[in-house]
Amino acid sequence: MKSATCITRALIALFFMLPGAAFAQADVEGSKDHPLISRMPDYYISKYEVSEFGGFDPTVIGGKEVHWEGKVSSYGYSQKEGGRPIGELQIVRNYEAAVKRAGGKVLGGDGRRVATEIRKDGALTGVYVEVFNGGRDYSLTIVESGAMQQEVVADAAAMRNDLGSAGRTIVQGIYFDTASATIKPESERALAEMVKLLNASPALKVFVVGHTDSAGNLESNLKLSLDRAAAVVKAIAARGVAAPRLKPAGLGPYAPVVSNDTDEGKAKNRRVELVKQ
Repeated sequence: MKSATCITRALIALFFMLPGAAFAQADVEGSKDHPLISRMPDYYISKYEVSEFGGFDPTVIGGKEVHWEGKVSSYGYSQKEGGRPIGELQIVRNYEAAVKRAGGKVLGGDGRRVATEIRKDGALTGVYVEVFNGGRDYSLTIVESGAMQQEVVADAAAMRNDLGSAGRTIVQGIYFDTASATIKPESERALAEMVKLLNASPALKVFVVGHTDSAGNLESNLKLSLDRAAAVVKAIAARGVAAPRLKPAGLGPYAPVVSNDTDEGKAKNRRVELVKQ
Protein backbone atom coordinates (compact mmCIF):
# COMPACT_ATOMS: atom_id res chain seq x y z
CA MET A 1 0.00 0.00 0.00
CA LYS A 2 2.84 2.31 0.89
CA SER A 3 4.51 1.53 -2.46
CA ALA A 4 1.30 2.33 -4.31
CA THR A 5 1.00 5.66 -2.50
CA CYS A 6 4.55 6.60 -3.48
CA ILE A 7 3.86 5.72 -7.11
CA THR A 8 0.65 7.79 -7.06
CA ARG A 9 2.48 10.78 -5.60
CA ALA A 10 5.21 10.43 -8.22
CA LEU A 11 2.62 10.35 -11.00
CA ILE A 12 0.86 13.42 -9.58
CA ALA A 13 4.17 15.26 -9.36
CA LEU A 14 4.98 14.27 -12.93
CA PHE A 15 1.54 15.49 -14.05
CA PHE A 16 2.14 18.94 -12.61
CA MET A 17 5.71 19.11 -13.84
CA LEU A 18 4.94 18.37 -17.47
CA PRO A 19 2.70 21.38 -18.22
CA GLY A 20 5.21 23.68 -16.57
CA ALA A 21 8.07 22.24 -18.59
CA ALA A 22 6.08 22.46 -21.80
CA PHE A 23 5.07 26.05 -21.04
CA ALA A 24 8.65 27.02 -20.23
CA GLN A 25 9.71 25.78 -23.66
CA ALA A 26 7.08 27.72 -25.59
CA ASP A 27 7.96 30.93 -27.42
CA VAL A 28 7.54 34.09 -25.38
CA GLU A 29 4.05 35.47 -25.88
CA GLY A 30 3.86 37.84 -28.82
CA SER A 31 7.25 36.82 -30.18
CA LYS A 32 8.07 35.60 -33.67
CA ASP A 33 11.20 34.92 -35.70
CA HIS A 34 12.60 37.76 -37.75
CA PRO A 35 11.59 37.43 -41.42
CA LEU A 36 15.21 37.77 -42.50
CA ILE A 37 16.58 34.74 -40.69
CA SER A 38 15.15 31.76 -38.83
CA ARG A 39 16.13 29.98 -35.60
CA MET A 40 18.14 26.81 -35.16
CA PRO A 41 16.07 23.57 -34.99
CA ASP A 42 14.75 22.53 -31.54
CA TYR A 43 15.10 26.01 -30.02
CA TYR A 44 12.39 28.27 -28.63
CA ILE A 45 12.28 32.05 -28.10
CA SER A 46 13.00 32.63 -24.41
CA LYS A 47 13.47 36.42 -24.67
CA TYR A 48 12.13 38.93 -27.16
CA GLU A 49 12.28 42.71 -27.45
CA VAL A 50 11.88 45.18 -30.30
CA SER A 51 12.85 48.85 -30.23
CA GLU A 52 11.82 51.07 -33.15
CA PHE A 53 15.05 53.04 -32.87
CA GLY A 54 18.17 52.28 -30.89
CA GLY A 55 21.89 51.74 -31.05
CA PHE A 56 23.94 48.56 -30.75
CA ASP A 57 27.70 47.95 -30.63
CA PRO A 58 28.49 44.37 -31.68
CA THR A 59 31.66 42.67 -30.52
CA VAL A 60 33.80 42.28 -33.64
CA ILE A 61 36.68 39.94 -32.89
CA GLY A 62 39.67 40.81 -35.03
CA GLY A 63 37.93 43.73 -36.69
CA LYS A 64 37.23 47.43 -36.25
CA GLU A 65 34.74 48.93 -33.83
CA VAL A 66 31.22 48.99 -35.22
CA HIS A 67 28.10 50.91 -34.23
CA TRP A 68 24.65 50.15 -35.67
CA GLU A 69 21.53 52.29 -35.39
CA GLY A 70 17.95 51.66 -36.40
CA LYS A 71 15.18 49.23 -35.52
CA VAL A 72 16.61 46.75 -33.01
CA SER A 73 15.14 43.24 -32.71
CA SER A 74 16.64 41.26 -29.81
CA TYR A 75 16.06 37.53 -29.37
CA GLY A 76 17.11 34.97 -26.81
CA TYR A 77 16.90 31.36 -27.98
CA SER A 78 17.10 28.33 -25.68
CA GLN A 79 17.29 24.66 -26.58
CA LYS A 80 14.26 22.49 -25.91
CA GLU A 81 14.59 19.52 -23.56
CA GLY A 82 15.55 16.48 -25.57
CA GLY A 83 16.60 18.56 -28.56
CA ARG A 84 19.45 17.49 -30.80
CA PRO A 85 22.75 18.72 -29.28
CA ILE A 86 24.27 21.59 -31.28
CA GLY A 87 27.68 23.07 -30.53
CA GLU A 88 28.58 26.74 -30.28
CA LEU A 89 30.63 26.80 -33.48
CA GLN A 90 27.87 25.05 -35.44
CA ILE A 91 25.38 27.77 -34.50
CA VAL A 92 27.84 30.50 -35.47
CA ARG A 93 28.63 28.87 -38.82
CA ASN A 94 24.94 28.40 -39.63
CA TYR A 95 24.22 32.10 -39.17
CA GLU A 96 27.33 33.08 -41.12
CA ALA A 97 26.10 30.93 -44.01
CA ALA A 98 22.57 32.36 -43.81
CA VAL A 99 23.86 35.94 -43.98
CA LYS A 100 26.18 35.13 -46.89
CA ARG A 101 23.27 33.58 -48.78
CA ALA A 102 21.41 36.86 -48.28
CA GLY A 103 24.31 38.73 -49.86
CA GLY A 104 25.97 39.83 -46.62
CA LYS A 105 29.46 39.56 -45.23
CA VAL A 106 31.18 38.59 -41.98
CA LEU A 107 32.82 41.47 -40.10
CA GLY A 108 34.51 39.33 -37.47
CA GLY A 109 33.95 36.68 -34.86
CA ASP A 110 35.24 33.64 -33.04
CA GLY A 111 33.97 30.22 -32.06
CA ARG A 112 30.90 31.48 -30.20
CA ARG A 113 29.97 34.86 -31.65
CA VAL A 114 29.92 36.64 -34.99
CA ALA A 115 29.02 40.08 -36.36
CA THR A 116 27.73 40.32 -39.93
CA GLU A 117 26.24 42.97 -42.21
CA ILE A 118 23.93 42.98 -45.18
CA ARG A 119 23.90 46.07 -47.42
CA LYS A 120 21.19 46.30 -50.03
CA ASP A 121 19.48 49.20 -51.81
CA GLY A 122 21.20 51.73 -49.57
CA ALA A 123 20.02 50.03 -46.37
CA LEU A 124 22.18 48.34 -43.75
CA THR A 125 21.11 45.34 -41.68
CA GLY A 126 23.41 44.21 -38.89
CA VAL A 127 23.15 40.64 -37.58
CA TYR A 128 24.95 39.66 -34.38
CA VAL A 129 24.92 36.19 -32.79
CA GLU A 130 26.45 35.20 -29.46
CA VAL A 131 26.26 31.64 -28.09
CA PHE A 132 26.30 30.61 -24.41
CA ASN A 133 26.34 27.49 -22.23
CA GLY A 134 27.96 25.24 -24.80
CA GLY A 135 25.24 25.91 -27.35
CA ARG A 136 22.18 25.52 -25.12
CA ASP A 137 21.39 29.24 -25.42
CA TYR A 138 22.19 32.00 -27.87
CA SER A 139 21.23 35.60 -28.54
CA LEU A 140 20.40 37.11 -31.91
CA THR A 141 20.36 40.88 -32.47
CA ILE A 142 19.21 42.35 -35.78
CA VAL A 143 19.54 46.08 -36.43
CA GLU A 144 17.83 47.52 -39.50
CA SER A 145 19.26 50.90 -40.41
CA GLY A 146 17.04 53.94 -40.37
CA ALA A 147 17.63 57.48 -39.15
CA MET A 148 15.20 59.16 -36.79
CA GLN A 149 12.95 61.61 -38.58
CA GLN A 150 14.76 64.90 -38.80
CA GLU A 151 12.55 67.97 -38.53
CA VAL A 152 15.43 70.44 -38.99
CA VAL A 153 17.71 70.68 -42.02
CA ALA A 154 20.63 73.05 -42.44
CA ASP A 155 19.63 76.53 -43.55
CA ALA A 156 22.14 79.07 -44.89
CA ALA A 157 20.50 82.08 -43.23
CA ALA A 158 20.25 80.37 -39.83
CA MET A 159 23.88 79.26 -40.02
CA ARG A 160 24.98 82.78 -40.93
CA ASN A 161 23.14 84.15 -37.88
CA ASP A 162 24.73 81.55 -35.59
CA LEU A 163 28.21 82.32 -36.90
CA GLY A 164 27.62 86.03 -36.37
CA SER A 165 26.31 85.69 -32.82
CA ALA A 166 28.16 82.67 -31.44
CA GLY A 167 30.98 82.07 -33.91
CA ARG A 168 29.80 78.50 -34.52
CA THR A 169 26.83 76.60 -35.91
CA ILE A 170 25.69 72.99 -35.97
CA VAL A 171 25.04 71.72 -39.49
CA GLN A 172 21.79 69.76 -39.42
CA GLY A 173 21.32 66.95 -41.91
CA ILE A 174 24.82 65.60 -42.53
CA TYR A 175 24.77 61.79 -42.41
CA PHE A 176 27.54 59.19 -42.65
CA ASP A 177 27.68 55.45 -43.05
CA THR A 178 28.13 53.71 -39.70
CA ALA A 179 31.70 53.98 -38.34
CA SER A 180 32.71 55.53 -41.67
CA ALA A 181 33.56 58.91 -43.20
CA THR A 182 31.45 58.17 -46.28
CA ILE A 183 28.77 60.87 -46.62
CA LYS A 184 25.30 59.52 -47.33
CA PRO A 185 23.35 60.81 -50.37
CA GLU A 186 20.61 62.23 -48.13
CA SER A 187 23.13 64.85 -46.95
CA GLU A 188 22.92 66.70 -50.27
CA ARG A 189 20.47 69.37 -49.05
CA ALA A 190 22.70 70.26 -46.10
CA LEU A 191 25.81 70.41 -48.29
CA ALA A 192 23.99 72.70 -50.72
CA GLU A 193 23.06 75.09 -47.87
CA MET A 194 26.68 75.17 -46.69
CA VAL A 195 27.81 76.08 -50.19
CA LYS A 196 25.09 78.74 -50.36
CA LEU A 197 26.32 80.21 -47.06
CA LEU A 198 29.95 80.36 -48.17
CA ASN A 199 29.16 81.71 -51.64
CA ALA A 200 27.12 84.53 -50.10
CA SER A 201 30.02 85.50 -47.80
CA PRO A 202 33.21 85.34 -49.93
CA ALA A 203 35.44 86.53 -47.07
CA LEU A 204 34.17 83.90 -44.64
CA LYS A 205 36.62 81.19 -43.59
CA VAL A 206 35.56 78.32 -41.35
CA PHE A 207 36.79 75.31 -39.47
CA VAL A 208 34.71 72.25 -40.35
CA VAL A 209 34.63 70.30 -37.08
CA GLY A 210 33.59 66.68 -36.70
CA HIS A 211 32.22 65.26 -33.44
CA THR A 212 31.41 61.73 -32.23
CA ASP A 213 29.63 60.26 -29.23
CA SER A 214 31.53 58.58 -26.38
CA ALA A 215 31.05 54.98 -27.52
CA GLY A 216 34.16 53.08 -28.53
CA ASN A 217 37.86 53.82 -28.49
CA LEU A 218 38.97 57.44 -27.96
CA GLU A 219 41.74 57.39 -30.56
CA SER A 220 39.42 55.83 -33.14
CA ASN A 221 36.75 58.44 -32.44
CA LEU A 222 39.25 61.29 -32.82
CA LYS A 223 40.37 59.91 -36.16
CA LEU A 224 36.80 59.28 -37.31
CA SER A 225 35.72 62.82 -36.43
CA LEU A 226 38.66 64.30 -38.36
CA ASP A 227 38.04 62.00 -41.34
CA ARG A 228 34.39 63.03 -41.43
CA ALA A 229 35.29 66.72 -41.27
CA ALA A 230 37.78 66.21 -44.10
CA ALA A 231 35.11 64.43 -46.16
CA VAL A 232 32.77 67.41 -45.74
CA VAL A 233 35.55 69.84 -46.74
CA LYS A 234 36.21 67.74 -49.85
CA ALA A 235 32.50 67.65 -50.72
CA ILE A 236 32.12 71.43 -50.35
CA ALA A 237 35.28 72.14 -52.34
CA ALA A 238 34.01 69.85 -55.09
CA ARG A 239 30.96 72.11 -55.31
CA GLY A 240 33.04 75.20 -56.09
CA VAL A 241 34.13 76.63 -52.72
CA ALA A 242 37.86 77.43 -52.52
CA ALA A 243 39.57 74.81 -50.34
CA PRO A 244 41.80 77.35 -48.46
CA ARG A 245 38.63 78.78 -46.89
CA LEU A 246 37.94 75.44 -45.18
CA LYS A 247 40.01 73.68 -42.54
CA PRO A 248 38.95 70.28 -41.11
CA ALA A 249 39.27 69.44 -37.42
CA GLY A 250 38.13 66.51 -35.27
CA LEU A 251 37.20 66.69 -31.59
CA GLY A 252 35.89 63.16 -31.18
CA PRO A 253 33.76 62.94 -28.00
CA TYR A 254 35.35 65.96 -26.27
CA ALA A 255 32.53 68.48 -26.82
CA PRO A 256 29.10 66.85 -26.36
CA VAL A 257 26.02 69.04 -26.57
CA VAL A 258 23.97 66.64 -24.39
CA SER A 259 24.59 63.57 -22.24
CA ASN A 260 25.73 60.37 -23.95
CA ASP A 261 23.62 58.28 -21.56
CA THR A 262 20.88 57.66 -24.15
CA ASP A 263 20.84 56.68 -27.83
CA GLU A 264 19.07 59.95 -28.64
CA GLY A 265 21.80 61.90 -26.87
CA LYS A 266 24.53 60.04 -28.71
CA ALA A 267 22.80 60.78 -32.02
CA LYS A 268 22.82 64.50 -31.25
CA ASN A 269 26.50 64.44 -30.28
CA ARG A 270 27.49 62.85 -33.59
CA ARG A 271 27.48 66.04 -35.63
CA VAL A 272 29.36 68.45 -37.87
CA GLU A 273 29.87 72.11 -36.96
CA LEU A 274 31.17 75.20 -38.70
CA VAL A 275 33.38 77.44 -36.56
CA LYS A 276 34.37 80.87 -37.74
CA GLN A 277 38.14 81.29 -38.22
